[in-house]
Amino acid sequence: MRHFLTTITFALGLSGFAASAFASTQYPLTINNCGQQVTFQKAPTKIVSIGQGMTEILLSLGLADKIAGTAVWVGPVLPQYTEANAKIPRLADNDPSFESVVGKEPDFVGAEFEWHIGAQGAVGKREQFSELGINTYIAPTDCVAKINAEGGDGVRKELFTMGLIYQEIDELAEIFDVKDRGDALVAQLKKREADAVASISGAQAKNLPIVFWFSSKEVNGDAYIAGKNSAPAYILKTIGAKNVVTTEEEWPLVGWETIAQANPAVIVIATMDRRRYAADDPKVKLDFLQKDPVTSQLDAVKNKHFVMMDAQSMNPTIRTIDGIETLAKGIKSFGLAE
Repeated sequence: MRHFLTTITFALGLSGFAASAFASTQYPLTINNCGQQVTFQKAPTKIVSIGQGMTEILLSLGLADKIAGTAVWVGPVLPQYTEANAKIPRLADNDPSFESVVGKEPDFVGAEFEWHIGAQGAVGKREQFSELGINTYIAPTDCVAKINAEGGDGVRKELFTMGLIYQEIDELAEIFDVKDRGDALVAQLKKREADAVASISGAQAKNLPIVFWFSSKEVNGDAYIAGKNSAPAYILKTIGAKNVVTTEEEWPLVGWETIAQANPAVIVIATMDRRRYAADDPKVKLDFLQKDPVTSQLDAVKNKHFVMMDAQSMNPTIRTIDGIETLAKGIKSFGLAE
């Protein structure tokens, strides 16, 4: 990671000289974003970012000084942005109020999840922000080939790919007139992705059944498990493993009796600072798996084949590449890669 940070910083510096002469955004700029046309007369100057993944991309583009507030976090910010992020007001760890967002007088509100500012408007609908002269942007990862319905994490009709993250970076870089930084960031992420894939070449986890457990509302109840087209599914496809869940729901609630029928060889456990649900704490997850009469009989539990993974690597974010690296390393350490 440190090597990546040094490289990207260097690349951003060089690209500023090479690209600034021809990469400037031409305003007015119109972006087709999640079914809406959004027009920018100039680069926004004051941002409220709803979602850790969205915030980390903005920070990666060097826009910390423009972020007036942020919300919806599951864990610590990327280490290199600790100091910058500490200066940004945290409006809420979870959903902020509409009043707290507009109170920052932003001219741009970016959301990682559509349900925050989309039709459901958990924070506020796009129309409400538009009426106040505030442009909105939703991460393509949460609307391209994805249906978001009330009361769930949505249904993803096509497999997530990092291409959606690269699209988001490109669009945000154009909106804020930092296309040179966006190009450099995408290039470095693509290299990391290629390196991650190359690192497991010849050691594929041939159809190894694996389950990703994000959390549970009740420790002894059904679990939020990664669906067939989610970011974890992309990680599994990349390393040649098999998801034990076949539904198109992003994070379906699945009973452990059902999971037991697939008998996963590895259980990937989300780690996070958030304590919204009973099983957010990874220690609670481990304790349940080892003591419950059903889960304690799983091969993954008997062999202690647990991979601890940052929750943000399980979401469609720039950290998904970290997820590939983390799972590949875990599988190798268990001696399960062929």
